[in-house]
Amino acid sequence: MDFPELAARTRRFSRGAPRAVCVADDGSRVVFLRSAGPEDPADALWLLDVATGEERLVADPAALLGADADVDALGPGERALRERLRLSASGIGSYALDGAGRVAVFALAGRLFRADLVHGDVVEVATVGPVLDPRPDPTGQRLAYVTDAAEGVRRGQLRVVEGDGTDTLLAGEDSGVTWGLAEHIAAEEFDRFRGYWWAPDGRSVLAARVDESRLERWHLHDPADPATPPTTVAYPRAGGPNAEVSLHLLDLDDGWVDVHWDRETYPYLTAVHWADGGPLITVLRRSQQHGLVLAVDPRTGETQVHAELADPRWVEPIPGTPAHLPDGRVLVGGELAHDGYDARCLFADGTLLTPPSLYVRRVVGRLPGGTGPADLLVEASDGEPSERHLFRVRTTIGGGVDARRITTDPGWYTAAVGGDVLVVGSATLDHPGTRWTVWQGEREVAVLRSLAATPPYSPLPLLERVTDRRLPTAVLYPDNYVTGRRLPVLLDVYGGPGHQEVLAARSAWLERQWWADAGFAVVTIDNRGTPGVAPSFEKAIHRRVADVVLLDQVDALTALADKHPDLDLARVAVRGWSFGGWLAGLAVLRHPELFRCGVVGAPVTDWALYDTAYTERYLGLPDDGADIYAHHSLVELAGEPVRDPAAARPLLLVHGLVDDNVVAAHTLRLSAALLATGRPHSVLPLTGATHMAAGGTAERLLRLELDFVRQHLG
Repeated sequence: MDFPELAARTRRFSRGAPRAVCVADDGSRVVFLRSAGPEDPADALWLLDVATGEERLVADPAALLGADADVDALGPGERALRERLRLSASGIGSYALDGAGRVAVFALAGRLFRADLVHGDVVEVATVGPVLDPRPDPTGQRLAYVTDAAEGVRRGQLRVVEGDGTDTLLAGEDSGVTWGLAEHIAAEEFDRFRGYWWAPDGRSVLAARVDESRLERWHLHDPADPATPPTTVAYPRAGGPNAEVSLHLLDLDDGWVDVHWDRETYPYLTAVHWADGGPLITVLRRSQQHGLVLAVDPRTGETQVHAELADPRWVEPIPGTPAHLPDGRVLVGGELAHDGYDARCLFADGTLLTPPSLYVRRVVGRLPGGTGPADLLVEASDGEPSERHLFRVRTTIGGGVDARRITTDPGWYTAAVGGDVLVVGSATLDHPGTRWTVWQGEREVAVLRSLAATPPYSPLPLLERVTDRRLPTAVLYPDNYVTGRRLPVLLDVYGGPGHQEVLAARSAWLERQWWADAGFAVVTIDNRGTPGVAPSFEKAIHRRVADVVLLDQVDALTALADKHPDLDLARVAVRGWSFGGWLAGLAVLRHPELFRCGVVGAPVTDWALYDTAYTERYLGLPDDGADIYAHHSLVELAGEPVRDPAAARPLLLVHGLVDDNVVAAHTLRLSAALLATGRPHSVLPLTGATHMAAGGTAERLLRLELDFVRQHLG
């Protein structure tokens, strides 16, 4: 079986691998999802008993639903949530635990299930309609869920099921208003995927009310299925209105308290945390240049400012913050950009906890086995952006700045903690996939079994930093490469904010090795605007994304050719998806003398047609910078007259017809502009495909892309 087909069948070698790993608060068990093998798409719920080191199957989708049931049957709300999560697995998509990790709940084909992780019993819980985002309360006695659309049931009702099975409506309104769900912007751009949070005592719920009545209605339709009516979505287009989001404390005894903050000035609710103490929330201005960390009084709904976040470009809160420390202080993460510092750091009530040399990426939680009760486990980079390591951060008052690295080998690490148990996920260039190791103190308990397929390649990218900006780059050669043989170059790009491509992890290079073995030198570059280096490196793109990003790609490619003389810059192709698709199109249209052809996948061709939070963060409001938006528009660029028809380079445009993130109108408008000016291009519409192009579609495109690139590079 060749690579594209193997990658499609195995979901890029992720099927059968553990994911969604959690640890019970007392450290007694590790819970995770895993399918039955390398070609099984349906994830089941598993646990590992820390005392014995043995794994046990908790819930199998086929057994729960029956052999003839459709485990992929999803309502519109669940489909949208999985799209925001970029989750292409079927079966159990996610689960939630109670405080002690004794109960797990999950939705399966719209039905609600409760698993007793101690005794192994799994029961279905009756509900009034299809289930979204079910969660047990911290005591494990009750379950809450949000309903999806069903006959006689409005979508977006927040409901609670008591221990005796009584199902009660906690909050719900007419069409256009939902309760307990994250709006599109929160999930797509701020990584807030949920819309309600249980109180620690399980007696009340903090719930988001989302009113989308002011938003434009966009209609998505796949012309390949003309009998199916269009899907209507409320889309927050750049410069237009956002959903109105408010928070409310809902008591199970019918009490109701509104949470008060200046929602007109700070409309974005980006983070909510409620564990010890009262709720903590983060809110941002629409410009995202200023934000507040607020403590909520659960009795009155009044808020108190604990910290301010400010940056003249945009603020970038750290995942895992805000949170209460054991001593009552509030943990906040953000940039430190004064007195010569240029760092992402952690603070406790204004006191610096991490050294400026550390680029903090996420707070995992309290570290088991630390020297004090306030030691934190943190994911961070320290000088090398292609690596992410685990650090112990001491937060005791008067302890000074103390962050010590736990992981040693180069790689990309993540973790989960609970009680005295630490689970470390390691992805390196030396082994495929992510290896999950369970530790209890100094004792290695077990390694979670992976049933994933073994990739056919062991790629060894050459990672290096180039230019005076020290841009992270990588070069991959064919397996049979012989020095002195000039190779055409494939620039495989993303380049967008919040995402890196140059990683010290093998999985990032498997598909690229296939391209290399097809006869290319594959080059990948993380330009300014990508994370991992420093805030100034990320934010250099503010309101000048196109110029900075493209300059860095061209400069780095030229610098690599100086170091690698077998890179033939007379034969360069570029390919990318989403932001990378926009960048690939920009490269070919602006620099046809360098880029001979481009594969442009699901591109944002007109930024005025993309969402508010992402676009306005980097380009500002359209009314304040129409010239900036025009400068970044591929449609405008493609509409310029062609001075030399012989120099016009071909583009292959690819787009899913039911993409609800970057809608297909982007590619259709670009095609119309290219056609009007006589620029060569082809359009490949993907019927039934979303922005993820899941189900093997993206992998099976590879051969068509290869044929296109070979044809036009000669």
